[in-house]
Amino acid sequence: MVCVPSGLPRTDQLTSLRIPNSSPKMSLEWLVAWSWSLDGLRDCIATGMQSVRDCDTTAAVTVACLLVLFVWYCYHVGREQPRPYVSVNALMQGPDATGLQNGFVYCQSPECVRCSHSEGLNQKLYHNLQEYAKRYSWSGMGRIHKGIREQGRYLSSRPSIQKPEVFFLPDLPTSPYFARDAQKHDVELLERNFQTILCEFEALYKAFSNCSLPQGWKMNSTPSGEWVTFYLVNQGVCVPRNCRKCPRTYRLLGSLRTCIGNNVFGNACISVLSPGTVITEHYGPTNIRLRCHLGLKTPSGCELVVGGEPQCWAEGRCLLFDDSFLHAAFHEGSAEDGPRVVFMVDLWHPNVAAAERQALDFIFAPGR
Repeated sequence: MVCVPSGLPRTDQLTSLRIPNSSPKMSLEWLVAWSWSLDGLRDCIATGMQSVRDCDTTAAVTVACLLVLFVWYCYHVGREQPRPYVSVNALMQGPDATGLQNGFVYCQSPECVRCSHSEGLNQKLYHNLQEYAKRYSWSGMGRIHKGIREQGRYLSSRPSIQKPEVFFLPDLPTSPYFARDAQKHDVELLERNFQTILCEFEALYKAFSNCSLPQGWKMNSTPSGEWVTFYLVNQGVCVPRNCRKCPRTYRLLGSLRTCIGNNVFGNACISVLSPGTVITEHYGPTNIRLRCHLGLKTPSGCELVVGGEPQCWAEGRCLLFDDSFLHAAFHEGSAEDGPRVVFMVDLWHPNVAAAERQALDFIFAPGR
């Protein structure tokens, strides 16, 4: 915007705003007006600088103190934010975490909110929420507060098709399966890295023999067949020995935007079902997450049933489902078909807000 000198008549003002291309006289008038505009701008800047010089000392000190407090608060909050993943190089050099058995993290705390079903669980969760609110804010905590306050009623009154065992967050859209667009970025990133994950699995699987379970694998209880898992992250805790064996897959986890890596509901593992295996119907612990299966090896005769709806895996494709629904898995193929293999990772439910995610990470932090 060009400032117009107030001394000019209105007609001269309008003339001076026109681009000076009609005559030498108009060009001269335009240059004079522009010179006066620069003088006015210079006077304005000088007036502003003088105002700063004349500023009240008390007000200046107050503003400076507020600025220092704001910088300190930002540093304090940033320092306390949990780091989702350490670097692979740090894993290569650091010692194994305590509590590891065969490369699998077992919960050793009797007060763990993920494994505890005591009557005092709701009080513990509410205490954790209060502590979080004191440090940060109650803003956006209404749904979590409501869920903790009425957790007993929610869990006891849920229909048998969906009944999370530990924590139910109310007012979330529910569906046994979710479209790929629910977490589009992470789904596409996993699928682009399908070959990378598959290659690291095949290198691991070469260690299998008929007489022993290789280091890092966990045998799970099933009524028939064999179901083994290789955890990179188990209940929010990284398994260093296993991550060193799959460095590229581990790095990939750090690139996922919605991976649950800081609370007890977050897992990432390779899951292998041998032919003839049945995983019986069961519920997951919560509805705040979506379980993502990336198919690595998917022979015929394999099926996942969630909430009574059957689906089949596909190699190189992701399948998103809510494991708080009653679900089961089968591998009814023959020995010639080989195992069914998926890379499993827990992602946030798309309708859990960012503030709620931060609070839930705090409330359900591993070992809290």
